[in-house]
Amino acid sequence: MFYRPEDGHGLPHNPFNAIITPRPIGWISTRDTAGVNNLAPYSFFNGVAYTPPQVMFASTSGKSDQVESKDSVSNIRTTGVFCVNVAEYAMRDAMNASSAALPKEVDEFAHAGLEAAECATIDCPRIAHAPAALECRLTQIVPLLGQDNFLVLGEVVGVHLREDCIKDGRLDVLSFQPLARLGYRDYSHVTELFEMTRPDD
Repeated sequence: MFYRPEDGHGLPHNPFNAIITPRPIGWISTRDTAGVNNLAPYSFFNGVAYTPPQVMFASTSGKSDQVESKDSVSNIRTTGVFCVNVAEYAMRDAMNASSAALPKEVDEFAHAGLEAAECATIDCPRIAHAPAALECRLTQIVPLLGQDNFLVLGEVVGVHLREDCIKDGRLDVLSFQPLARLGYRDYSHVTELFEMTRPDD
């Protein structure tokens, strides 16, 4: 099968998201200038550089109560900061609840039943019991092709690691089983690992 996206795929559901899998979930927390906390999961998310450490996420739709894009991007645009919380398997229902399209004055932490904690280096909330959280300062917001598509880039300026997830000096992903987004309504979580040594190591 071959298709050009501009012509359509002819399938019952768009296969694009199912092709690019698995994708880590960036659970982005922000705060608006009125002090309202916001929390939303984004599966177009990844780390993009080591030194200095940098991350990205993309927002791909708008909201009727925002001028453009979603609450996360609007808040980051005005405050210049955000936090990336790692979504673990045990928090899957809360993550899903926080994806609801709620009015901008609603606190998704409360809606999803999650405890918020203050970040250490930026004025922003984080999920108190997340396995890891990355405090970020905005570096760029890049408009992408299409309506309300934005790429957000940030420098990581603070890192929280939950103590029970550190084993033998390493962050042990099996201890919290990070969630991954697949295509359609499908998700997965990490339950086993294997190791490979690069040829140059």
